[in-house]
Amino acid sequence: MPRRISTVCAAIAWPLVLIGAAYAQEKPVKIGVLNDQASVYSSITGPGSVAAARLAIEDMGGTMFGKPIELVFADHAHKPDLGSAIARKWFDTEGVDAIFDIYSSGVALAVQGIAEQKDKILVVSMASSRDISGKSCSPNGMQWANDGYEIANLTIKGASGDKPTSWYFLTVDYAAGHSIEKDAQKLIEGGGGKFIGAARFPLNTPDFSSYLLQAQSSGAKNIGFIGGGADMTNVIKQAAEFNVGKSGQRFIPFSLTTVDIEALGNKPTQGMPLVLSYYWDESDKAKAWAERFKKAFGKLPSDPQANVYSAVLHYLKSVKAAGTTDTKVVLAKMKSTSVEDFFTKGARIRADGRLMRDIYYAETKAPEAMKSPSDLITLVKKIPGSEAFIPEAQSECKLLKN
Repeated sequence: MPRRISTVCAAIAWPLVLIGAAYAQEKPVKIGVLNDQASVYSSITGPGSVAAARLAIEDMGGTMFGKPIELVFADHAHKPDLGSAIARKWFDTEGVDAIFDIYSSGVALAVQGIAEQKDKILVVSMASSRDISGKSCSPNGMQWANDGYEIANLTIKGASGDKPTSWYFLTVDYAAGHSIEKDAQKLIEGGGGKFIGAARFPLNTPDFSSYLLQAQSSGAKNIGFIGGGADMTNVIKQAAEFNVGKSGQRFIPFSLTTVDIEALGNKPTQGMPLVLSYYWDESDKAKAWAERFKKAFGKLPSDPQANVYSAVLHYLKSVKAAGTTDTKVVLAKMKSTSVEDFFTKGARIRADGRLMRDIYYAETKAPEAMKSPSDLITLVKKIPGSEAFIPEAQSECKLLKN
């Protein structure tokens, strides 16, 4: 008798499984881009990341399972509570399967927790807190491009030529800034250098005069700047006015992008370091995609925007290969398949969600070395992910301990 009941239950359950799978395959694939659309980092990600996601959708034919792939986007305004509310609404009522970009560590950490709770997917293009793939890591979350440890690691080594020297920092006063500063101090002191101190500034600071004076009076050989977007352009202009470079100190931004160089010009930024995974002049395929992006958006792409394209494309390829939007199945496919696109070759997603991709250390060209207006930087060295990102043994991620 018990065996008969078991057989009947199985007979009932199996069609329900098939119905669930069929629903997952038939419902539209829907993704969201959540980032800064109008504030300090909007020129680096913002609407350009939405354009990049659209290009990835276009490259997948625009449809999946016989229905158009849907895209929504929103501005988190760097507020974790707002970002969380948007993510919950997208997941609970709007049928969003995966969220991309973010570019804010506080928002990323909040949304990653929600994605795990709702059994959805989050792929962060750039957000620098090591906690995202560290002590707060999630099987549902991934980091696709730069992170704080890798930026600090490659910038310090590249700018100092692997020789010990002294540093003073100007650090944006939020989670990502604190994380990079902490990693930087460990790396500097671990290499025999001196971490003299740091001054912290609020996001969207228009006047860096007092901070620059503190840095100059510290006597440090290097002034590291941890911040980005409009803060980056403001401080570089003001550092030039304070003659930082001419006084024997070197001003070293830790998150410089090609967008910043275009905005400021190569004269005030010459010799400054960049850490990036994509640059439009690195190959013919990279150039072709940059022109395509420019035709669609009106500007050349930034590294974060190219990484949104890469992440969305890999997600959509995985959904297609899996034949479903079921999160566990898609995650397994994403992590078991190498990432391949026009600037990514053979990259794998580590158990902590970190995409182990090649990274470039680059420096801004002097104006006289430029061959064209878009010839902004020199790619100095290509570093494998195994050397760029935090070693597994140093990570706090529980997923690496199993």
